[in-house]
Amino acid sequence: MDAIERVRRFFGTFRGETFVYGRSALGAPLVGFFVGRHEFPVLLLQYALHAREWVTSLLALEHAARGMPRGGAYILPLTNPDGAALALRGEDFLRALPPARAEFLRRVNGGAFFAQWKANANAVDLNVNFPARWGTGRSNVFRPAPQNFVGRRPLSEPESRALAAFTERVRPDATVSYHTKGREIYWEFFQPAPALRRDEAIVRALAEETGYAARRIAGSAGGYKDWCIAALGIPAFTIEAGDDALAHPLGEDVLPALLQENIGVPARLAQELTKWKKK
Repeated sequence: MDAIERVRRFFGTFRGETFVYGRSALGAPLVGFFVGRHEFPVLLLQYALHAREWVTSLLALEHAARGMPRGGAYILPLTNPDGAALALRGEDFLRALPPARAEFLRRVNGGAFFAQWKANANAVDLNVNFPARWGTGRSNVFRPAPQNFVGRRPLSEPESRALAAFTERVRPDATVSYHTKGREIYWEFFQPAPALRRDEAIVRALAEETGYAARRIAGSAGGYKDWCIAALGIPAFTIEAGDDALAHPLGEDVLPALLQENIGVPARLAQELTKWKKK
């Protein structure tokens, strides 16, 4: 049973609040869970926006099972289900698609080995498709590709549109995006000084919780974290889980380490947000 099937089964048996917030480019449901209470602080945690980083969806299931000691959290375990299916199943998945779509994906990929694929089924990298200085990233490309293609316009993709619309609808107090790898936490995107001080204090707490390094990176734009900061003014963090010495794609064998380092992140983030509300 691969990660996609495990998410599907967990969704079907979860005893708490579940929802579908959209559909992928190929029509797969974009599923989520809510844990805890609908009161401050409410988090939004999203996972596996990049196809080859599907292992983070399994971390999502553990976060959902653990729940929240205070506040609540929306957990979106597999925000790029088509891409994850490509990365995990390759030709088995392609054979189930219309021939023209399958041939397009093979052509863009340069072959049938999709384990390194990051994009969705339209060959758009969803984490550069958000309207936050869109198209200005150092590594951006402007044609379909396995990674870094920004799309034809911001929010061109059903997955990014659904994620943005859902985020605007529920108005979380902070967001976390789980990626792999590097054991780093990215946290800044041109926010003004008061928010910068707040977010720096919070990311230091998350770095302490995980053992990861807090990083401000230059030359990146169009990401979900970037958009949350720029459009909503909330604390938003990208966590690159897993040791950088490991090769993509990280497999299930790394999950115990990811859990040890990250299982307490939602609770710690809620705790830090509560401290800042009292100031």
